Amino acid sequence: MILGRWWCLCMPTTSRMTIVQEDDPVVVHAGDIPPIVSFRGFSHQFYKETKKLWYLAGPAIFTSLSQYSIGAVTQIFAGHVGTLELATVSVENSVIAGFSFGFMYGMGSALETLCGQAFGAGQLDMLGIYMQRSWVILNATAVLLSFLYIFAEQLLKMIGQPDDISKAAGQFAIWMIPQLFAYAMNFPLAKFLQSQSKIMVMAAISAVALVLHTLFSWLLTLKLGWGLVGAAVVLNTSWWFIVLAQLVYIFSGTCGRAWAGFSWKAFHNLWDFVKLSMASGIMLCLECWYFMALVLFAGYLKNARVSVDGMSIWHP
Repeated sequence: MILGRWWCLCMPTTSRMTIVQEDDPVVVHAGDIPPIVSFRGFSHQFYKETKKLWYLAGPAIFTSLSQYSIGAVTQIFAGHVGTLELATVSVENSVIAGFSFGFMYGMGSALETLCGQAFGAGQLDMLGIYMQRSWVILNATAVLLSFLYIFAEQLLKMIGQPDDISKAAGQFAIWMIPQLFAYAMNFPLAKFLQSQSKIMVMAAISAVALVLHTLFSWLLTLKLGWGLVGAAVVLNTSWWFIVLAQLVYIFSGTCGRAWAGFSWKAFHNLWDFVKLSMASGIMLCLECWYFMALVLFAGYLKNARVSVDGMSIWHP
């Protein structure tokens, strides 16, 4: 036993990666972090692991913050137009679009597991197939959810929202239907790129979109006096800019084997993919819906416009 252990330790590192003693279940891997026996060693390893983590998490956080800020910027400029306009954008952005965003974001997150497994297994060609399959399902879902946008006015009135806010929010929701289909395209794209650690590209595109969105929101909504029409045009355009920019990046060949073009395989095993997407959607969408309920409750207060406006400023 002692001789066996001595022989194992004396062997080259590459040779003892898979050696296991019959009575010792520990496997020694060359890439393992060595045991930490001092505070200095702990600090060094903590710094290395934190650096690796923030290399991925930092751009991902910035991307989410930038994309979330697009809707917030629209609400800010709507507040400069008037109280009704701010309440309109808040209700549509938080209730109608918020409901759709939460559900479709959850469904798109099913790719997070599948693409991660495919990338880890070296099956890079499946990344593009999974993304296309998710596009099919999410765009079909967007068609169904578009009826929520079309009948938003009647729905809001039915649940007791003020008539003026319901009418304006219903009209604004119809204008925002293109954003719904941008969601359907963007979420699979995001998971496709994240699985390959192409986070910096997403962060750069989102940053450019936010800057352009702020500039054109000011220009169309306030300077040219387009009001809510200008806000809808810029908001739709900004989301589709993000989608198209990511598509150009992928189609340019930068993803290698992960994107081999469109394939009919995207239509195979759709039902199994639907079940996985629905389960993921139900699991993740609830956290995006809680604020929707708060905005709806604010609409029941005595001065609904001011209440909804205040709620949107507190949590845009």
